[in-house]
Amino acid sequence: MSIFKRGRTYWFHFWWNGDRIQSTKQGNPRTARQIEAAYRTKLAKGEVGIVEKKAPTPTLKGFSERFKQSIRVRSAAKPQTVRFYLSKLDRLLEFGPLASARLDRIDESLIETYVQYRRETVSPASVNREPATLRRLLGIAYEWKVIDRIPVIRKLQGERNRDFVLSHDQETAYLDACPQPLYDASVLLLDTGLRVGELVSLEKTDIHPEPSNGAKFGYLQVRSGKSKNARRSISLTSRASSMLRARMAGNDSRWVFPGKDGNAFLATSLNGEDSRVRTALGLPDDFVLHSLRHTFLTRLGEAELMLLRS
Repeated sequence: MSIFKRGRTYWFHFWWNGDRIQSTKQGNPRTARQIEAAYRTKLAKGEVGIVEKKAPTPTLKGFSERFKQSIRVRSAAKPQTVRFYLSKLDRLLEFGPLASARLDRIDESLIETYVQYRRETVSPASVNREPATLRRLLGIAYEWKVIDRIPVIRKLQGERNRDFVLSHDQETAYLDACPQPLYDASVLLLDTGLRVGELVSLEKTDIHPEPSNGAKFGYLQVRSGKSKNARRSISLTSRASSMLRARMAGNDSRWVFPGKDGNAFLATSLNGEDSRVRTALGLPDDFVLHSLRHTFLTRLGEAELMLLRS
C-alpha cells in the first residue's frame, strides 16, 4: 500500500497501467488503506473509466502471418485447403487499402470497395472466395480477442452453377486431347466421382488394386475431404484399376499423382491444363474439371433409375 501523510491527513498514491493514481484526504490511515484497496478493485473491473491499455490492433498484413500459421496447423491434413487459403490471402493483401487497414477498422464499406475492385477483373465465384477467406481470418481474430466484432460479409450474386455433363462422344474427344497427368486424373474422376482435391491427395497406400469381398476389381480409400462424410471406400472400374497399376509402378513417390517438387501435384495445375483442353475443343465455359465428378454422379443416377425400371 502506498499511504503517506501530508500534514494531518493521509493520501494513497500508486501507478496503474502507466497512469498516476492519487486521491483522498483521510485523518485515519486505516480508512485511507481501505479506500485505496476499494479503488484498486474498481480499477481492475474498469468501473472508474480507466481501463487496461491494449496493444494496438494489427493491420491485415500484420496479422497475416498468425493466420497463415493457424491455417497450417488446423488444416495440416488438408494441404489443398492450406494452399487455397494462402492463395486467397495473397489476393487480399494485393489491395493496399485493405492490407494496411487495422482489423478493427475493416468494415462492410471497405469490404464492398474490395469486392467492386476485384469484380472488374474476375468472376463472381472467384471474388466470393476471397471475402470468405477474410471472414475466416477475422473469425480467428475474434476468437483470440484481437477484435470484438466481425463485419457482415455477403456473397456476390451471379455465380454460375457448374452442372455441365459430358456426353460419351465428348468424353472420347476430351480424353484424346488430354496430356498427362490430366488424362489419368480425368479417367479416375470419371470412373469414381472423386473431388479434385481428393484425387491429388491420394497416396499409394490408399490404393488397393486387389479385389476383396467378392468384388470384381479393387478399391481406393479416401482418408479425408471436404465434409465429415468424405472418408469412404470407392470401388474401381477396370479402366481405373489398370491406370492406377501403371501409374504407381511408374514412379517412386508416395503420391499417386506426384508433382515435380516431390509433393502432390497441384489441383490448380490440373485445372489450368483442363482449361487449355476445353478451349482447344471449343467446350463451353461451364465445363470445368469438377464437371467430371458431376458427369459420374449423373450417369450413376441414370443407371440406378434404369435398374429400378427394369
